[in-house]
Amino acid sequence: MPKEFKYNDQLTESLKGHYKEVIKGIGEDPNREGLLNTPERVAKAMQFLTKGYDQDPDKIMEQAIFHEEYSEMVIVKDIELYSLCEHHMLPFFGKAHVAYIPNGKIVGLSKIPRVVDAYARRLQVQERLTIEIRDCIQRTLNPKGVAVVIEAEHMCMQMRGVQKQNSSTTTSAFTGLFMTNDSTRKEFINLVQAKLH
Repeated sequence: MPKEFKYNDQLTESLKGHYKEVIKGIGEDPNREGLLNTPERVAKAMQFLTKGYDQDPDKIMEQAIFHEEYSEMVIVKDIELYSLCEHHMLPFFGKAHVAYIPNGKIVGLSKIPRVVDAYARRLQVQERLTIEIRDCIQRTLNPKGVAVVIEAEHMCMQMRGVQKQNSSTTTSAFTGLFMTNDSTRKEFINLVQAKLH
């Protein structure tokens, strides 16, 4: 069960005032019944949605590294992710697929989704998010290769701007054998696409 998130009361108060001004600025009445508590709710939501700034992904990984001789591909796929686009602060969401080939060390499987979350819960662009996840795993495990693919839908494209509701974006980042060995990369892509359960 996830730990209960602790809000920073001082930050909540500060953000609350700003959101009240935003509500006024768009022509609404912040004293209207339905909006009375909205500035505080949004202030708390923003803290939760950006909680990744208070997390150290390297430390998350380092909590559960084990020495094992297993040397085949390890994949954690369909990891749900939710983030905020740094350009419009609108959500993007989708799935991450992460693989690595151990080089004498493995990591507890729950740590990979936690790393995805720690980077996603920040103001982000999908391209950088993909690279940050890859680099964290490479840095902490020093495996023979890392592969990360993210598929996401962006509200900044669907709700505003070009307004293309059915578009999605795929990004990928590789190191080691996933870059240099075509068959390794193909195996990863095939396993990501396969419905094994």
